[in-house]
Amino acid sequence: MYMNRRKMIKITGAALAGAALLNNTAIAQDNSAEKSYNAKKKKALIIGAHPDDPETACGGTMVLLREAGYDVVSVYMTRGEAGIVGKTHDEAAAIRTQEAENACKILGARAIFMTQLDGSSEVNKERYVEMRTLIKDEAPDIVFTHWPIDSHPDHRVCSLLVYDAWRRLGYSFELFYFEVMSGTQTQLFQPTDYVDISKVAQIKKDACYCHESQDMHHLYKDWHDGMEHFRGLECRCERAEAFIHLRYTGNDIIES
Repeated sequence: MYMNRRKMIKITGAALAGAALLNNTAIAQDNSAEKSYNAKKKKALIIGAHPDDPETACGGTMVLLREAGYDVVSVYMTRGEAGIVGKTHDEAAAIRTQEAENACKILGARAIFMTQLDGSSEVNKERYVEMRTLIKDEAPDIVFTHWPIDSHPDHRVCSLLVYDAWRRLGYSFELFYFEVMSGTQTQLFQPTDYVDISKVAQIKKDACYCHESQDMHHLYKDWHDGMEHFRGLECRCERAEAFIHLRYTGNDIIES
């Protein structure tokens, strides 16, 4: 895959060629009111393993997509049941579910919670079907999820389940991988595409700070703030989020 480290994704409210979010240059904004009215509303799914993964990985992009007229859906594979020291799974799930819903309100996204268990997520036939069914029912134009090379097993599981759904649903949506805490969690991440989030960075930060149970004030300062600045330096803007765009090559065999 050709890596253009300065390719910028330009998000628009117009219908996009090939249902993609980007092309090799910038996609021009179509200001035709009639065309926008008649066009099918686009949908983006951001699928993370835990509450706070979608927000920290691509919260800025979520805001820009929503502003461009997309239906933005934040999907959580688990409810973060094992993520609060001293709390039972049920207690932690209730707290982290509310935090995710609060964050989604700020981002203008709709929240969906799946049924896997934090720290005990599975890759099996039933889980493949669960993920594929959710994505098929939502019928997205674009999906963002975890990069599969990651230190957290739940992140790896989430990535593999989404990848399998992409293949078995006939590559019917654009697939982008996001990064989380690169270097300690996400590994070997070489972006193909960037989104300039400079103008919406504060909205993203406010959404991330909803996750109070995760000590987000320190986590954001120690990791996410620096990552946004670093990716911005790579593509010559103040702050950016980075992605790897996985493209269908047209040569594949899907096993039954």
